[in-house]
Amino acid sequence: MAFWTYMLKCADGHFYVGHSDNLEARIAAHQSGTIGGYTHSRRPLELVWCETFGSREEALAAERQIKGWSRAKKRALIAGDWDLISELARCRSRG
Repeated sequence: MAFWTYMLKCADGHFYVGHSDNLEARIAAHQSGTIGGYTHSRRPLELVWCETFGSREEALAAERQIKGWSRAKKRALIAGDWDLISELARCRSRG
């Protein structure tokens, strides 16, 4: 069974990161408003990034890691710019 970590861009420009074993159903639930919380008042939403993992633990670990990232680092992930992600990580570790 595959598990997904995903990032949504909210209507207000903020990013939401989550994980699920059924990506399509989870995004539909966010879009319809059946999931309360952060995204409920920030619709419509756009899926901007996702990755599959072999276990729920891996997907959850990725979610937690990405939630701690800066906006710039999240944008680099969306763009697939691993060099920039590495640079931003080095800059943060120096500060």
